Amino acid sequence: MNKMKVAVLISGRGSNLKALIDAAAAPDYPAEIVLVISNVAGAAGLGFALDARIATAAIPHGDFASREEFDAAIDMRLRAAGADLVCLAGFMRILSDGFVRKWQERMINVHPSLLPSFKGTEVHEQAIAAGVRISGCTVHYVIPELDEGPPIAQAAVPVHVHDTPETLAARVLEQEHKLYPLAVRLIAEGRVQLYNGRVIFNDVADANGALFSPPL
Repeated sequence: MNKMKVAVLISGRGSNLKALIDAAAAPDYPAEIVLVISNVAGAAGLGFALDARIATAAIPHGDFASREEFDAAIDMRLRAAGADLVCLAGFMRILSDGFVRKWQERMINVHPSLLPSFKGTEVHEQAIAAGVRISGCTVHYVIPELDEGPPIAQAAVPVHVHDTPETLAARVLEQEHKLYPLAVRLIAEGRVQLYNGRVIFNDVADANGALFSPPL
């Protein structure tokens, strides 16, 4: 089986990277991780890649005079690795429009809300302040506009009355670890298409029913 080559960009602990590595370890998983890049030399997530014998690169953004020069260094490493798909997994840098356009429709991100709600940072604080009963996470294509790319997959979790940003974040993160490998699988298997700025699926039926919070 010809597997899609995936590169992952991280900045920190790499828990979503670990979920992708674990998924890719299955013989029938249609993607392989060929490179992990961090803009932080001591990022804990690099250890997961090293343990799995995946190539790593530390490219500190502070070593470059501009965002464009930093992005060019990342682009060079991605192309050298033959990456077909780039996954942002806790990568805490805003990429230049030029870089995003080079990798548009080949770069995805996971965001801890049900986009288009609660974009940007302090997402869980936003959700709690808004009083929503359901939050979740979204895997989406990356476009130059922040958190505006077409959603590929989403997972919902309840927001409890006594939630703090930390407790809600933990519940959402658990679903991110399931959702991100699923989204990569769908792309690698050719089941995802972009049509008029929206994601459509070749063979995935729309779900029926609804999730209620509080449950009925």
